[in-house]
Amino acid sequence: MNTHTNTITTHENPRRVTASTPAHYVLPATTADSRRLARAWLWLALAALLGSGLFSVLLVLARTPGINALLPGGDFFRVALVVHVDLSVLVWFIAIAGVLWSLNLKPTITPWGRRFAWLALVLCTTGALGMALAPFVDSGEAIMANYIPMIDSAAFRAALLLFAAGGLSLVLLTMACTVPIGPAVDGTGALRFGLHASAVAAAVALLAFGWSWVVIPAGLPANAYYEILYWGGGHALQFTWTLLMLVSWLVLVQACGGQVPLSPRIVLLLFCVALLGVFATPLAYLMHDISSVEHRHLHTWAMRLGGGTAIAPLMLAVLLGLAPLRRLTASLRPLRAAVLASLLLFVAGGVIGLTIDGNNVRIPAHYHGSIVGVTLALMGMIYWLLPRLGYVAPSGRIALLQPWLYGGGQLLHIIGLMWSGGYGVQRKVAGAEQVLRTSGEIAGMGLMGLGGLLAIVGGLLFAWVVIRAMRGDVARCNGAQRSAA
Repeated sequence: MNTHTNTITTHENPRRVTASTPAHYVLPATTADSRRLARAWLWLALAALLGSGLFSVLLVLARTPGINALLPGGDFFRVALVVHVDLSVLVWFIAIAGVLWSLNLKPTITPWGRRFAWLALVLCTTGALGMALAPFVDSGEAIMANYIPMIDSAAFRAALLLFAAGGLSLVLLTMACTVPIGPAVDGTGALRFGLHASAVAAAVALLAFGWSWVVIPAGLPANAYYEILYWGGGHALQFTWTLLMLVSWLVLVQACGGQVPLSPRIVLLLFCVALLGVFATPLAYLMHDISSVEHRHLHTWAMRLGGGTAIAPLMLAVLLGLAPLRRLTASLRPLRAAVLASLLLFVAGGVIGLTIDGNNVRIPAHYHGSIVGVTLALMGMIYWLLPRLGYVAPSGRIALLQPWLYGGGQLLHIIGLMWSGGYGVQRKVAGAEQVLRTSGEIAGMGLMGLGGLLAIVGGLLFAWVVIRAMRGDVARCNGAQRSAA
């Protein structure tokens, strides 16, 4: 007997919006089918997070001075890194996108559309499981390609293709069965557009992956092949994650009782700006050879210009919306913590990106900050969605501590990498290959290890809080049924 609300409240009827109308950034109303689908995607997201956490324990220990001497060498580190990155970035983000895109589906989706939606989930789940198991059933060389690192084995490639087929199915369904804006250009309409725009960016990324596969030169070594193959699509995917983060910030500030000082039309314009940069992706393929420096630089330039232009004003508006908030209820404090921690990590990652010089560990410091900033926003979004999906709302000290522990640990992690990068410590190496000569290098990597372990605990706490909230609903329903009997 579930007494929690099972819909996401919004203004369903068209209304006239003026410049003085307060903006209400809430997600659209949902159906029972879309909520069931969102729940299933949430389980995949949690499984990916738990799996990446297990591999990240091995990953951090392999780079921590003193402890790394007790572990296998570089091959062990690289295999752990491949699986950790693919689960914590690719699978986690696609699964969370599946949650949010499911909630944005039209209520009139056909039975065939519903079957297609579940097929996408099955393909992604099977592919993710195959990627996690591939190192143990068909070992191969670990390829440290940017965006989608690989294990060069038939089992891993087959699993990744299954996952890609699921992702393609999910994106096609979202493009065909969502309303880009809605009946009114209000807060809900702006959020609808943001979610739809993130799916458009994902479609461009899939196009880029396919384009790269068709035109990539034959006979390249595996390292160069996968690096070129994933460069264009990997950059395009960053637009998808960024748009999901911006939508999450707006929803969470509104949920906390804050008022974002931007009209829906301005937010919609900023979403357009954030999306615009992704259309430089096909231009890079048309203008330059895929293996050229110009091709690589155009992708990087588009990501920096398109994303940065839209993020800065939205970030300021979010801070202004949160500033007046003082006393919040127990269920809202974790939401505010997630937003603040997300802002902190995203800014830190961006600032570190400006200092990159050479192929050292400042590069992972930059993208760990930015990616974890996105992850924290999506974690807060899941906290907010839980009662709207029929579960218990997270509250209490652990739910409040989790964003700060995860974010604080990652902040120490990237500070340690930034510190070590100043000494020239190389990326994608571990153990004796790091060649740590000075006390400063050792201290920096030691801080990295400490922060990484704290972040792992924070990530596992998130999974524990969410699973407890989900199981709490089941236990309460069973208790109510026993009482009624």
